[in-house]
Amino acid sequence: MLKLTRPEGSEPRDFDLSRRALPGLFFAGYAAAAVSAKAEPIKTDMSGLIAETVMIPAGDRDVPAYIARPDGRGKRPVVVVVSEVFGIHEYIRDTCRRLAKLGYVAIAPDFFVRHGDPAPLVDFTQIRNIVAAASDAQVMGDIKATVDWLADQAFVNKRKQAVTGFCWGGAQAWLACQRFRAFKCGVAWYGRLSRPAAGQFLSEPERQWPLELAGSLKSPVLGLYGGKDLGIPLADVEAMRSALRATRKTGSDLIVYPDAQHGFHADYRASYDAAAAQDGWRRMIDYFHRYGVKP
Repeated sequence: MLKLTRPEGSEPRDFDLSRRALPGLFFAGYAAAAVSAKAEPIKTDMSGLIAETVMIPAGDRDVPAYIARPDGRGKRPVVVVVSEVFGIHEYIRDTCRRLAKLGYVAIAPDFFVRHGDPAPLVDFTQIRNIVAAASDAQVMGDIKATVDWLADQAFVNKRKQAVTGFCWGGAQAWLACQRFRAFKCGVAWYGRLSRPAAGQFLSEPERQWPLELAGSLKSPVLGLYGGKDLGIPLADVEAMRSALRATRKTGSDLIVYPDAQHGFHADYRASYDAAAAQDGWRRMIDYFHRYGVKP
Protein backbone atom coordinates (compact mmCIF):
# COMPACT_ATOMS: atom_id res chain seq x y z
CA MET A 1 0.00 0.00 0.00
CA LEU A 2 1.33 3.42 -0.97
CA LYS A 3 0.96 6.43 1.27
CA LEU A 4 2.00 9.96 0.45
CA THR A 5 2.34 11.05 4.05
CA ARG A 6 4.21 14.34 3.90
CA PRO A 7 3.71 17.66 2.13
CA GLU A 8 5.67 18.16 -1.09
CA GLY A 9 6.53 14.46 -1.25
CA SER A 10 7.16 11.49 0.99
CA GLU A 11 10.37 9.87 2.01
CA PRO A 12 11.27 6.64 0.18
CA ARG A 13 10.72 4.65 3.37
CA ASP A 14 7.05 5.68 3.30
CA PHE A 15 6.42 3.56 0.22
CA ASP A 16 6.07 -0.06 -0.77
CA LEU A 17 7.03 0.22 -4.42
CA SER A 18 6.05 -3.28 -5.54
CA ARG A 19 3.70 -2.37 -8.44
CA ARG A 20 1.23 -5.26 -8.03
CA ALA A 21 -2.28 -4.43 -9.31
CA LEU A 22 -1.31 -0.86 -10.19
CA PRO A 23 -1.18 -0.86 -14.02
CA GLY A 24 -4.91 -0.13 -14.47
CA LEU A 25 -4.85 3.06 -12.45
CA PHE A 26 -1.41 4.09 -13.65
CA PHE A 27 -2.37 3.84 -17.30
CA ALA A 28 -5.58 5.72 -16.52
CA GLY A 29 -3.33 8.68 -15.89
CA TYR A 30 -2.88 8.80 -12.10
CA ALA A 31 0.43 9.73 -10.48
CA ALA A 32 2.61 6.62 -10.56
CA ALA A 33 4.46 7.35 -7.31
CA ALA A 34 1.36 7.55 -5.11
CA VAL A 35 -1.47 5.56 -6.68
CA SER A 36 -2.87 2.77 -4.50
CA ALA A 37 -3.88 -0.63 -5.84
CA LYS A 38 -6.98 -0.49 -3.63
CA ALA A 39 -8.10 2.96 -4.74
CA GLU A 40 -11.48 3.56 -6.32
CA PRO A 41 -11.09 7.13 -7.53
CA ILE A 42 -14.06 9.32 -8.35
CA LYS A 43 -14.64 9.54 -12.10
CA THR A 44 -16.60 12.54 -13.35
CA ASP A 45 -18.22 12.22 -16.76
CA MET A 46 -18.09 14.83 -19.48
CA SER A 47 -21.81 15.30 -20.03
CA GLY A 48 -22.69 18.97 -20.14
CA LEU A 49 -19.03 20.01 -20.02
CA ILE A 50 -16.33 21.36 -22.28
CA ALA A 51 -12.82 20.24 -21.27
CA GLU A 52 -9.61 20.90 -23.13
CA THR A 53 -5.99 21.91 -22.84
CA VAL A 54 -5.33 25.58 -23.54
CA MET A 55 -2.07 27.48 -23.80
CA ILE A 56 -1.43 30.42 -21.46
CA PRO A 57 1.08 33.08 -22.64
CA ALA A 58 3.43 33.41 -19.68
CA GLY A 59 6.28 35.59 -20.90
CA ASP A 60 9.08 33.11 -21.46
CA ARG A 61 6.80 30.48 -23.00
CA ASP A 62 3.22 29.27 -23.35
CA VAL A 63 2.09 27.16 -20.40
CA PRO A 64 -0.46 24.37 -20.95
CA ALA A 65 -3.47 24.33 -18.66
CA TYR A 66 -6.34 21.87 -18.33
CA ILE A 67 -9.67 23.69 -18.27
CA ALA A 68 -13.18 22.33 -17.66
CA ARG A 69 -16.34 24.41 -17.80
CA PRO A 70 -20.07 24.08 -18.35
CA ASP A 71 -21.17 23.83 -21.97
CA GLY A 72 -23.40 26.82 -22.66
CA ARG A 73 -23.49 30.57 -22.83
CA GLY A 74 -22.86 32.90 -19.96
CA LYS A 75 -20.00 34.16 -17.83
CA ARG A 76 -18.98 31.71 -15.10
CA PRO A 77 -17.02 32.09 -11.88
CA VAL A 78 -13.46 30.76 -11.89
CA VAL A 79 -11.46 28.42 -9.67
CA VAL A 80 -7.73 28.18 -10.35
CA VAL A 81 -6.63 24.68 -9.27
CA VAL A 82 -3.01 24.24 -8.19
CA SER A 83 -1.75 20.67 -8.37
CA GLU A 84 0.25 18.49 -6.03
CA VAL A 85 3.88 17.70 -6.75
CA PHE A 86 2.69 15.24 -9.41
CA GLY A 87 1.46 17.91 -11.80
CA ILE A 88 -1.60 17.63 -14.03
CA HIS A 89 -2.61 14.00 -13.75
CA GLU A 90 -6.08 12.43 -13.76
CA TYR A 91 -6.96 13.32 -10.16
CA ILE A 92 -6.41 17.03 -10.86
CA ARG A 93 -8.30 16.85 -14.15
CA ASP A 94 -11.22 15.12 -12.44
CA THR A 95 -11.22 17.75 -9.68
CA CYS A 96 -11.60 20.38 -12.40
CA ARG A 97 -14.51 18.45 -13.91
CA ARG A 98 -16.20 18.18 -10.50
CA LEU A 99 -16.03 21.95 -10.13
CA ALA A 100 -17.28 22.44 -13.69
CA LYS A 101 -20.32 20.28 -12.91
CA LEU A 102 -21.13 22.81 -10.17
CA GLY A 103 -21.02 25.70 -12.63
CA TYR A 104 -17.40 26.83 -12.38
CA VAL A 105 -14.66 27.39 -14.91
CA ALA A 106 -11.88 25.31 -13.36
CA ILE A 107 -8.36 25.68 -14.72
CA ALA A 108 -5.19 23.84 -13.70
CA PRO A 109 -1.95 25.26 -15.17
CA ASP A 110 1.08 23.00 -15.60
CA PHE A 111 3.61 24.77 -13.39
CA PHE A 112 6.27 22.11 -14.03
CA VAL A 113 6.18 22.06 -17.84
CA ARG A 114 9.54 23.83 -18.14
CA HIS A 115 11.28 21.15 -16.10
CA GLY A 116 9.57 17.82 -16.78
CA ASP A 117 6.47 15.74 -16.11
CA PRO A 118 6.42 14.24 -12.60
CA ALA A 119 3.18 12.25 -13.10
CA PRO A 120 4.70 9.04 -14.59
CA LEU A 121 7.75 9.00 -12.31
CA VAL A 122 8.27 6.79 -9.25
CA ASP A 123 11.71 8.10 -8.27
CA PHE A 124 11.12 10.86 -5.75
CA THR A 125 14.56 12.33 -6.36
CA GLN A 126 13.51 13.02 -9.94
CA ILE A 127 10.12 14.35 -8.85
CA ARG A 128 11.69 16.67 -6.29
CA ASN A 129 14.19 17.97 -8.82
CA ILE A 130 11.35 18.94 -11.16
CA VAL A 131 9.33 20.60 -8.40
CA ALA A 132 12.34 22.42 -6.93
CA ALA A 133 13.11 23.92 -10.34
CA ALA A 134 9.78 25.78 -10.24
CA SER A 135 10.70 28.94 -8.35
CA ASP A 136 8.32 31.17 -6.42
CA ALA A 137 8.70 33.84 -9.07
CA GLN A 138 7.91 31.43 -11.88
CA VAL A 139 4.84 29.91 -10.18
CA MET A 140 3.37 33.27 -9.15
CA GLY A 141 4.11 34.60 -12.64
CA ASP A 142 2.21 31.67 -14.16
CA ILE A 143 -0.74 32.29 -11.84
CA LYS A 144 -0.82 35.95 -12.87
CA ALA A 145 -0.61 34.94 -16.53
CA THR A 146 -3.55 32.56 -15.98
CA VAL A 147 -5.64 35.29 -14.34
CA ASP A 148 -4.80 37.66 -17.20
CA TRP A 149 -5.75 35.05 -19.81
CA LEU A 150 -9.03 34.30 -18.05
CA ALA A 151 -9.96 37.99 -18.04
CA ASP A 152 -10.06 37.91 -21.86
CA GLN A 153 -12.36 34.87 -22.14
CA ALA A 154 -16.02 35.45 -22.97
CA PHE A 155 -17.13 32.61 -20.67
CA VAL A 156 -15.42 34.03 -17.55
CA ASN A 157 -16.78 36.33 -14.85
CA LYS A 158 -13.49 37.90 -13.84
CA ARG A 159 -15.08 39.47 -10.74
CA LYS A 160 -15.65 36.00 -9.28
CA GLN A 161 -12.36 34.15 -8.90
CA ALA A 162 -11.02 31.79 -6.25
CA VAL A 163 -7.98 29.56 -5.95
CA THR A 164 -7.54 26.13 -4.42
CA GLY A 165 -4.57 23.79 -4.19
CA PHE A 166 -3.48 20.43 -2.82
CA CYS A 167 -0.26 19.52 -0.97
CA TRP A 168 2.45 21.60 -2.74
CA GLY A 169 -0.43 23.45 -4.35
CA GLY A 170 -2.01 24.14 -0.97
CA ALA A 171 0.97 26.28 0.01
CA GLN A 172 0.76 28.00 -3.38
CA ALA A 173 -2.93 28.79 -2.77
CA TRP A 174 -1.98 30.60 0.46
CA LEU A 175 0.79 32.48 -1.38
CA ALA A 176 -1.51 33.44 -4.25
CA CYS A 177 -3.98 34.99 -1.80
CA GLN A 178 -1.10 36.81 -0.15
CA ARG A 179 0.01 38.32 -3.47
CA PHE A 180 -2.99 38.82 -5.76
CA ARG A 181 -6.19 40.78 -5.25
CA ALA A 182 -7.91 38.97 -8.13
CA PHE A 183 -8.94 36.13 -5.83
CA LYS A 184 -11.94 36.66 -3.59
CA CYS A 185 -10.81 33.74 -1.43
CA GLY A 186 -8.70 30.60 -1.41
CA VAL A 187 -8.90 27.06 -0.07
CA ALA A 188 -5.65 25.31 0.84
CA TRP A 189 -5.76 21.54 1.23
CA TYR A 190 -2.93 20.46 3.58
CA GLY A 191 -0.52 23.05 2.24
CA ARG A 192 2.71 23.45 4.16
CA LEU A 193 2.75 26.61 6.29
CA SER A 194 6.32 26.99 7.56
CA ARG A 195 9.79 26.88 6.02
CA PRO A 196 11.40 23.42 5.92
CA ALA A 197 14.58 22.97 7.94
CA ALA A 198 17.82 23.95 6.20
CA GLY A 199 18.87 21.37 3.66
CA GLN A 200 15.42 19.85 3.29
CA PHE A 201 13.29 19.86 0.15
CA LEU A 202 12.25 23.41 -0.88
CA SER A 203 14.18 25.05 1.97
CA GLU A 204 16.02 27.50 -0.30
CA PRO A 205 16.21 30.95 1.32
CA GLU A 206 14.64 32.70 -1.67
CA ARG A 207 11.37 30.81 -1.18
CA GLN A 208 8.65 32.26 0.99
CA TRP A 209 6.07 30.39 3.06
CA PRO A 210 2.53 31.23 4.18
CA LEU A 211 3.40 31.83 7.84
CA GLU A 212 6.01 34.39 6.86
CA LEU A 213 3.46 36.37 4.84
CA ALA A 214 0.39 36.13 7.07
CA GLY A 215 0.20 39.92 7.37
CA SER A 216 0.17 40.27 3.58
CA LEU A 217 -3.01 38.26 3.05
CA LYS A 218 -5.22 40.06 0.52
CA SER A 219 -8.14 37.65 0.62
CA PRO A 220 -9.29 35.08 3.18
CA VAL A 221 -8.15 31.46 3.08
CA LEU A 222 -9.76 28.29 4.37
CA GLY A 223 -7.05 25.80 5.37
CA LEU A 224 -7.95 22.10 5.58
CA TYR A 225 -5.47 19.94 7.51
CA GLY A 226 -5.03 16.39 8.76
CA GLY A 227 -4.35 15.70 12.42
CA LYS A 228 -2.10 12.76 11.45
CA ASP A 229 -0.12 14.61 8.77
CA LEU A 230 3.53 13.66 9.35
CA GLY A 231 4.89 16.78 7.69
CA ILE A 232 2.63 19.60 8.89
CA PRO A 233 2.67 19.78 12.69
CA LEU A 234 -0.45 21.03 14.42
CA ALA A 235 1.81 23.64 16.01
CA ASP A 236 2.10 25.24 12.55
CA VAL A 237 -1.68 25.35 12.23
CA GLU A 238 -1.95 27.07 15.60
CA ALA A 239 0.88 29.43 14.68
CA MET A 240 -1.01 30.47 11.54
CA ARG A 241 -4.17 31.05 13.55
CA SER A 242 -2.20 33.24 15.93
CA ALA A 243 -0.51 35.12 13.08
CA LEU A 244 -3.85 35.84 11.43
CA ARG A 245 -5.26 37.17 14.68
CA ALA A 246 -2.17 39.26 15.36
CA THR A 247 -2.32 40.85 11.91
CA ARG A 248 -6.11 41.30 12.07
CA LYS A 249 -6.73 39.19 8.99
CA THR A 250 -10.37 38.26 9.39
CA GLY A 251 -12.38 35.70 7.47
CA SER A 252 -9.73 33.00 7.28
CA ASP A 253 -10.22 29.70 9.06
CA LEU A 254 -8.25 26.50 9.60
CA ILE A 255 -10.00 23.16 10.03
CA VAL A 256 -8.25 20.04 11.36
CA TYR A 257 -9.58 16.52 10.77
CA PRO A 258 -8.05 14.65 13.73
CA ASP A 259 -7.84 11.21 12.14
CA ALA A 260 -6.91 12.28 8.61
CA GLN A 261 -3.48 11.92 7.03
CA HIS A 262 -1.75 14.16 4.53
CA GLY A 263 -3.47 13.79 1.16
CA PHE A 264 -6.86 12.90 2.63
CA HIS A 265 -8.73 14.32 -0.37
CA ALA A 266 -6.67 12.37 -2.94
CA ASP A 267 -9.02 9.52 -3.81
CA TYR A 268 -6.39 7.63 -5.79
CA ARG A 269 -4.14 7.17 -2.72
CA ALA A 270 -4.21 4.95 0.33
CA SER A 271 -4.38 8.09 2.50
CA TYR A 272 -7.85 8.98 1.16
CA ASP A 273 -10.35 9.67 3.91
CA ALA A 274 -13.83 9.82 2.39
CA ALA A 275 -15.50 11.51 5.36
CA ALA A 276 -12.86 14.23 5.68
CA ALA A 277 -12.67 14.69 1.90
CA GLN A 278 -16.42 15.09 1.54
CA ASP A 279 -16.68 17.46 4.48
CA GLY A 280 -13.75 19.52 3.19
CA TRP A 281 -15.30 19.72 -0.27
CA ARG A 282 -18.59 20.94 1.20
CA ARG A 283 -16.74 23.53 3.26
CA MET A 284 -14.79 24.65 0.20
CA ILE A 285 -17.91 25.24 -1.89
CA ASP A 286 -19.64 27.01 1.01
CA TYR A 287 -16.53 29.19 1.40
CA PHE A 288 -16.56 30.12 -2.27
CA HIS A 289 -20.22 31.07 -1.96
CA ARG A 290 -19.62 33.12 1.18
CA TYR A 291 -17.14 35.29 -0.65
CA GLY A 292 -19.23 35.72 -3.77
CA VAL A 293 -17.63 33.10 -6.00
CA LYS A 294 -20.93 31.43 -6.75
CA PRO A 295 -22.51 30.31 -10.05
